[in-house]
Amino acid sequence: MGILTWTWILVGITFALYIGIAIWARAGSSKEFYVAGGGVPPLLNGMATAADWMSAASFISLAGIVSFSGYDGSVYLLGWTGGYVLLALLLAPYLRKFGKFTVPDFIGDRYYSNIARIVAVIAALIVSFTYVAGQMRGVGIVFSRYLEVDINTGVYIGMAIVLFYAVLGGMKGITYTQVAQYCVLIFAFMVPVIFISIQMTGNPIPQLGFGAAGTDGVYLLDKLDGLNRELGFHEYTSGSKSMIDIFAITVALMVGTAGLPHVIVRFFTVPKVKDARKSAGWALLFIAILYTAVPAVAVFARVNLIETVSNKKYNEMPDWFGNWEKTGLLTFNDKNGDGIVQYVGDKNKNELTIDRDIMVLANPEIAKLPNWVIALVGAGGLAAALSTAAGLLLVIASSISHDLLKKIINPKISEKGELIAARLSAAVAVVVAGYFGINPPGFVAAVVALAFGLAAASFFPAILLGIFDKRMNKEGAIAGMVIGLLLMTFYMAKFKLGWLGDIPPKSEWWFGISPEGFGTIAMIVNFVISIVISRATPPPPQYVQDIVENIRIPSGAGDAIGH
Repeated sequence: MGILTWTWILVGITFALYIGIAIWARAGSSKEFYVAGGGVPPLLNGMATAADWMSAASFISLAGIVSFSGYDGSVYLLGWTGGYVLLALLLAPYLRKFGKFTVPDFIGDRYYSNIARIVAVIAALIVSFTYVAGQMRGVGIVFSRYLEVDINTGVYIGMAIVLFYAVLGGMKGITYTQVAQYCVLIFAFMVPVIFISIQMTGNPIPQLGFGAAGTDGVYLLDKLDGLNRELGFHEYTSGSKSMIDIFAITVALMVGTAGLPHVIVRFFTVPKVKDARKSAGWALLFIAILYTAVPAVAVFARVNLIETVSNKKYNEMPDWFGNWEKTGLLTFNDKNGDGIVQYVGDKNKNELTIDRDIMVLANPEIAKLPNWVIALVGAGGLAAALSTAAGLLLVIASSISHDLLKKIINPKISEKGELIAARLSAAVAVVVAGYFGINPPGFVAAVVALAFGLAAASFFPAILLGIFDKRMNKEGAIAGMVIGLLLMTFYMAKFKLGWLGDIPPKSEWWFGISPEGFGTIAMIVNFVISIVISRATPPPPQYVQDIVENIRIPSGAGDAIGH
């Protein structure tokens, strides 16, 4: 069977599974809609968290970044993985003990202020919409190639699917759907890379294979360094970014991960605080399976790509080349008219433009793997994008219906009314997300990296100080969040999105730090402003200080020490 037939079969089976789960686990109350009733077992919550966290950026774009950037791409591996550890150890158990549905709920109650709640809602919406843009674009890319439709049509199809199970099932439906999506995405990611590792190195463990010698006896990384040098690209195993920029991006991704509202809310879905710790451990294990394989995928894809296309005749290119040309994500411009593909590091001579988001999806085709494996990767990419998109849309819906409508605008709203409002909010959010998916501000992982920077600049200081600093008050938190968010948004608008005129050159970056890393600076500014203002204004009420003291003490600790 052909790739298209296999794709329809595998995508049809997985979508039927997701929709069936959503119907089975549909939410019947606002608690089930927001936090799945708080009864998800740690193992399943770990799988759902891994699927929620490993978005289209992880599945589709991360290996593409590492494949093209080499050493420079390692900041994404370090930042995202390290950030999850930070979240699991430093924040998740305490937030679970606080017992609120959402991050704005925590901030509103901890800082005893509806203004703080509104600022947190605005930050959650900005972060979530920025992040979901990357997911919807990922959906469009997968559909455009595998179902042979244009990217916009692919986004529309993705919108319809997400709308169905996010609006119907809420967090309960999303959680159990994400368990299935994790199984699909991890199987889809690992099967091809194991095949290719055996093909290129004879080693079935890709995490070891990419650092080993190939079938020709040459170490793959040495071979890749040589190929890059010959073509005028920078050496694969060396970096071009400055040390301060690498540090800033890594920190921004780490603390941004720890401040992402759609990941944090997953720890409210388990029965007890200790279950939050257990599910964090399971999630880290499930995440590590994919993340340790990413460098291998990147190396295999880069070697295969260069050896397949460089200095080869255009009319003799394999089928996969033409397939991806149809999507517009790979283009050949024969500048010298010789009919030979010049893929070189010199921009003036390079004739091949490759969207880095296609590398994971095209890799099995380049390696000539069976059609069912190629189609499986497409199903996995959809699972990764849809799982995170659903989690983000739920954050958007709960921010509007629970944090704004119930907590501020109409506290007397009925349970049924709140549930209807949540579903309507999710529906509107899907439409807005679709727009951003059709008009994204960059490739998937870059867009997602900006979302992490916004989360770092706004949420992380307020959450961390809210847990560990009893003296932290509403004045400090509000000022810190507002200034951190505005500063990061301004930097993005000026140096990444071009909203303030022409995008300035890298030489004008502040402190030599890229937009992806500027969240670190904005976060530091947030911390400084929050602490200074909180010390210059009255302390929080005693009951708030007591709450802060209580959430830091493990359950049962009083009994253990005789109190």
